[in-house]
Amino acid sequence: MADSKDDPTADGERYDMPARFVESDSPEVQAFVSSALRGLPEDASSRDKAIRLFEAVRDNIRYDPYCFALDEDSYRASRIAKAEAAFCVPKAILLAACLRAVGIPAALGFADVRNHLNTPKLQELMGTDLFIYHGYVQLWLDGKPYKVTPAFNMELCDRFGVKPLVFDGYNDALFHEFDEQDHRHMEYVNDRGLYVDAPMEEFLVAFRETYPKLEEFNRVRIAKDSSGYDAGFSKEGAS
Repeated sequence: MADSKDDPTADGERYDMPARFVESDSPEVQAFVSSALRGLPEDASSRDKAIRLFEAVRDNIRYDPYCFALDEDSYRASRIAKAEAAFCVPKAILLAACLRAVGIPAALGFADVRNHLNTPKLQELMGTDLFIYHGYVQLWLDGKPYKVTPAFNMELCDRFGVKPLVFDGYNDALFHEFDEQDHRHMEYVNDRGLYVDAPMEEFLVAFRETYPKLEEFNRVRIAKDSSGYDAGFSKEGAS
């Protein structure tokens, strides 16, 4: 069922197994989960674990919208778990993997969003304020679905006056429509649905077609780094 689009009304039962990119059974993901859940009692509820994992992916991996990897394998959760910086898609993949690793059903979701507070630098590279394939996660707790995005770390929110993304276990945690000064922020334009696994071939083709200048920006940066992956997601590659 990997790389397939699924019915968004599903109850979550199909979203609890490892997949090519959502590698919930990988040692790297298991180690990330263990670190994130350290200190929780052994009988902690799924809700408490979901909150802790959301916060770990949100804050332990810094959000960087300028960088993205150009190869599919860099979007495997096992590699993202070791990253210092990433954008919304890899962070969503990692969160889905972490949730599945502790038995919480989690689907990958994708939507097109318009960022009304886009920086001039990023808008010039993108050529638009529309972010296609914004990655989020839909998880199920006690049979009820919740949509969350762990994209923006708290430090970034504080720096730019953006309302923090907080998951309390009982409400969705998606981008806010307005910032702290009541300026228009994020607008959800089109929901592309839920997936068992990341549709990376489809995503990368669409990304290259929509953002050719941003692709070239990253291609040049990656070419300067011998490992390729670090230039896409590491602290040194972010600017």
